[in-house]
Amino acid sequence: MIWTFLIEYRAWYLTYLVMSGTYWLTFYLYRLPMSYFGMSILFNLTFLIMISMAFFIKFRKKMQILHDFIYLDELAELHSPSELVYQQLISHLKDSDNQLLSDIKEQLKQQQDLIKMWSHQMKVPLSALSLMAQTDQMDSREVRQQLLRLGNYIDTLLTYLKFNQNKDDFRFEECSVREIVTDLVKKYRIAFLVKHLSIDIEGEWLLKTDKKWLSFAISQILDNAVKYSNPQSSLNIRMTDSSIVIADKGIGILEEDLPRIFEEGFTGYNGHEDKKATGLGLYMTKQVLDQLNLTIQVQSRVGQGTSVSILQKSLR
Repeated sequence: MIWTFLIEYRAWYLTYLVMSGTYWLTFYLYRLPMSYFGMSILFNLTFLIMISMAFFIKFRKKMQILHDFIYLDELAELHSPSELVYQQLISHLKDSDNQLLSDIKEQLKQQQDLIKMWSHQMKVPLSALSLMAQTDQMDSREVRQQLLRLGNYIDTLLTYLKFNQNKDDFRFEECSVREIVTDLVKKYRIAFLVKHLSIDIEGEWLLKTDKKWLSFAISQILDNAVKYSNPQSSLNIRMTDSSIVIADKGIGILEEDLPRIFEEGFTGYNGHEDKKATGLGLYMTKQVLDQLNLTIQVQSRVGQGTSVSILQKSLR
């Protein structure tokens, strides 16, 4: 503690030594009696020791407060201008840390709630598969549909977690959007067959983007289109050199729900009715497309269907 004190006030003691040396030099040059100089130094040293003891006691108390304090109120005994500035700085840092901690806790809570909700959603296809196994009524088409739904839930959850942790995992290259759509249609062919949906694909869009993430975004739109389409209806996918439009003839979206469909966790009226919506599909789609410098637009009429467009922002 004493060594720390000497380091803290070293400028004062160095100044004292320099001034003492100057006085000695003055006495020496003018040939003044050195006894006077010795007496002066003795008085000054006595005064310096007394002041140093008072400063040391105050310094030790301050160090103990700074070392042991938990709450900012415990620093109220520090009154010097510089100490007040340090208190303000500490207060600002503590507020920043508290806000950061609060944000982390909120993010962890959201992820925990998400995983709980996702676990509940995954029970639906698992229960369906379990029921078919118990009743020995294993319809291959229905089994494949439930497995597809289960796989989509897992993929979306993992994509959500990965995207939140690493938003710069993008690799841009020239892609054929038609090829992406064709692969996804093959993936969802069982769902098309179960609902007896016809599909029409037109045009092509060559785009420099991240194929994996664009495929994820389109898959979410296509999954919703299949999920909410009326049985024996049609699905139209039309591409130009700057956009893709996926239109279904399904139950549609309420007009008052349209402004909120990209909010995290929002399911809307149709989502509540369907009991299978998680409210993350369109949210993740919007987040991914923003990172790809693409935009998404939705038009819908209840009972008539929904049209979802993806286009380049620069061409809006």
